[in-house]
Amino acid sequence: MMTCFFLSRDKLGFSSYCKIPFPLRIFHLMTESIINYLEEELIELLGSGFHVQRKEPVGGGCINHTYRLHTTKGVFFLKWNFSCADDLFVREAECLRELKRVAGGELIVPEVILAKEADELSGFILLENLESGSVAAQDTKLGKGLAHLHRYQPKDFGFENDNYCGATQQVNDWNESWLEFFAENRLGFMLRLIKNSRDISTDDLRVFEKLIDRLDLLLPNNSKASLIHGDLWSGNYLYTIKGPAIIDPASYYADREMELSIMQMFGGFSPKTWAAYQEAFPLEAGWEDRVQIYQLYHILNHYYLFGGCLVAVT
Repeated sequence: MMTCFFLSRDKLGFSSYCKIPFPLRIFHLMTESIINYLEEELIELLGSGFHVQRKEPVGGGCINHTYRLHTTKGVFFLKWNFSCADDLFVREAECLRELKRVAGGELIVPEVILAKEADELSGFILLENLESGSVAAQDTKLGKGLAHLHRYQPKDFGFENDNYCGATQQVNDWNESWLEFFAENRLGFMLRLIKNSRDISTDDLRVFEKLIDRLDLLLPNNSKASLIHGDLWSGNYLYTIKGPAIIDPASYYADREMELSIMQMFGGFSPKTWAAYQEAFPLEAGWEDRVQIYQLYHILNHYYLFGGCLVAVT
């Protein structure tokens, strides 16, 4: 058995990575450059006369710079960041489009208006603006919506491109075997990143490597691939006037228990959400033990990003 001691998410200091402060003048220049770019590019998509009338900073974002843009064509949501991977927002757009396709009307997923890879201009993503609000039975609808999402089960595990969980690359090469995918593309990949950038003792490393070797004894060999959000903690869903919405994904096709692992790891989901999920798509016996293994991926990712204490106990 392995136990890992780690910092809780609210103590990790998310502003410590990816979002690097700019001198105020440069920050404003970059924001205005993005808005000028949007006004030129969106004429074909949204029609002539598109113009940003005012920009409203949106609080709560600890990684990216976020604005609500009030325009002649409606209200949109803008995220930009010049300090992350060049293709981060393009990859996020792919996740959102796939989630929206599979979710149908069961969950609200913001429509992607435009996503741009970074060059001399910052990378950004422009989205449909979601208006916070309340409708009946939001907790229950969230659980049922996630069950609907996870019921879409193609053959293979992975995704069309690599993408990012936070600022960390996720390797998403397609694989017919969930055990191989999780061992190599998740735990193995994270351990290689940590070895190259963080202190990890030989003993701790050996414990993780032994665990990887024993995954076939701890996890089922008949897992089915489900589309998952990939980073579903309480900060990445919200309740809107249209119903529960999911945002900021790190999606791929995985055993659905991978999704539940991070939901349980940080909490923030109502018992009604869990009950609705179980009713709509019952979980196999032993899932509560297996999610502790899947949580290791997120624990390793947080250690890679933030450092702190990582102790493996056999």
